[in-house]
Amino acid sequence: MKFKRRNLVALADLVVGNVGRDDAETEDEAKYFPYRSSSRITEFFQDLDTEYRHDGSTRREWVADVLDDILAQPHEGPSHPPELFCRLIDQLMSPADRLNEGPDRPRALALLNAVLEREGFHAFYAEDNHCYLRHMGTQSVTVLAANPHRPFSKAEQERRKLLAAYLDSCSEDDLIEKILLPMFRQLGYHRITAAGHKDKSLEYGKDVWMRYTLPTQHVLYFGLQAKKGKLDASGVTKAGNANMAEIHNQALMMLAHEIFDPEVNRRVLVDHAFIVAGGEITKSARNWLGNALDASKRSQIMFLDRDDILNLYVVSTLPLPDEAQPSSPPNPWLKTDEPPF
Repeated sequence: MKFKRRNLVALADLVVGNVGRDDAETEDEAKYFPYRSSSRITEFFQDLDTEYRHDGSTRREWVADVLDDILAQPHEGPSHPPELFCRLIDQLMSPADRLNEGPDRPRALALLNAVLEREGFHAFYAEDNHCYLRHMGTQSVTVLAANPHRPFSKAEQERRKLLAAYLDSCSEDDLIEKILLPMFRQLGYHRITAAGHKDKSLEYGKDVWMRYTLPTQHVLYFGLQAKKGKLDASGVTKAGNANMAEIHNQALMMLAHEIFDPEVNRRVLVDHAFIVAGGEITKSARNWLGNALDASKRSQIMFLDRDDILNLYVVSTLPLPDEAQPSSPPNPWLKTDEPPF
């Protein structure tokens, strides 16, 4: 996506707060965006979880270059700007940053739309007090949601590689506790309870159970069976892999056994089962399970393999586990061969 340079500069003026005057005598001349110095500009982009740091050059031109770089990131089409640009607009229009007007910021919104509408977009506040972008041609609204199928930015691709390396070395318990539990919490599941592996007699085929509340306030219960390695359907399973027939039996146990929900003080059955693999779920394993299930239970069992975990975790903007964090490069100015003072 490409904006005209004059529109990038005009938008950068709003980000750095060059528009309006503090000593204005009329509303048309008043300031509606806070002034941001070099350090404040850096904080603005840090709050967006980016690596942009102001280099001391002209603030407006530097921000315009950054906006041009952000708009060049992968996105879903001409009517949907990159997610980072949408988050930037939402942060720019935060009601907490209002000046000389109410929390709905009508004058700031008018200044912003004077720029965006020249590029075919319109900004507006929704009922949740967040600012969204609507494409004026298609009327489609870009919603900030965890979409695992969208193109990844370069930084997200690096995080995905680090997480993939962590999945190669972590244990099954680490997969559940450090990856799956935070990810499902971020995706909106609640009352997430891990059975653990210390007392397998109490698992009844499930490692985790959780529930999800629909917009209609109906509650669905989910069980989760996780395996670290690959799931296959071969007659002789290799070391580190798991056989789909065994997972099938555990899924049936999961669906047949009741769980106790202390919030409603009653026992309930699991509605759906997740089969999660830290490795690949082979096509033959999926086909075998599809043939083994009758029509009534086929919709109750869902799959998440390695790629699904990586994509969902990355788009959920969760921090990587400590073991997956990149190691800091050595400091060239620190001489470790000299004795301390």
